[in-house]
Amino acid sequence: MPRKRPTDEGDELLARLGSLTAQARRRAELQRTQVELAIALQRGMLPRDLPAAPGLHLAMRYAPANLGLNVGGDWYDAFTMPDGRIGLSIGDVQGHNIEAAAFMGQVRAGLRALASVTGHPGELLARTNDLLLSLGGDLFATCTFMRLDPATGVLESARAGHIPSVWATADGKSGVVDDAGGPPLGIGQGIEFPVTRHRLTTGGVFVLLTDGVVEGPSLDIEDGLDQVVRLAGIAAVAGLEARALAAAVIKGAESVGHEDDAAVLVVGLDGPAAPA
Repeated sequence: MPRKRPTDEGDELLARLGSLTAQARRRAELQRTQVELAIALQRGMLPRDLPAAPGLHLAMRYAPANLGLNVGGDWYDAFTMPDGRIGLSIGDVQGHNIEAAAFMGQVRAGLRALASVTGHPGELLARTNDLLLSLGGDLFATCTFMRLDPATGVLESARAGHIPSVWATADGKSGVVDDAGGPPLGIGQGIEFPVTRHRLTTGGVFVLLTDGVVEGPSLDIEDGLDQVVRLAGIAAVAGLEARALAAAVIKGAESVGHEDDAAVLVVGLDGPAAPA
């Protein structure tokens, strides 16, 4: 008796598996392309040159998320304002995709443009907030903006829903900045952002960062901030360069297991600051 021919079920199953594999491969390639585009867009919008002033030391570091698709929303910036003071900003846009990277560029460009109209940090954030709302998007961003006078060490800060900064002085004191803040940018009209005045002393540092540096599956935000406080305190006492501190802080983000971008901006001053 002749043997029966096998049914087509096995061939159909293999064909389905092959089709699903091909679809998964195409999706993976599309996601990889989107991530690469978001990274390129983000890096292209971040500053390449830092402002210079006697005694001023600036250092910036950025690390993409450990998870490949979570990229696109963090930024940092530093520029010379019309009155000669230094504008410093850091922030994080909702979302992790090309749209978030593009929105990040709008926020950064808006802050720079409006800084030519007003240098007051609170008013600058308020005007940027109104500008973003007028564009009609549905994203929002957290942000800290600081205005530094390198000649006196006076540092004025306003915060829009962003995590607080860290400070340290050369005499061994350090901590988390205790300041009031407003809601994120792009949430609602008519928001006021209070301004806090600080003093950056000789040998001292301020560390601005995004939550990817201090929060993740391996560490909560309080412990993460404490980790940065310790690093900043050691660096200030030891007289380490701003670049070394920025590198240490971004290295510490690895212990957080961050699932978000991580950005760090370190501000140091070693010139003789005059009395405020």
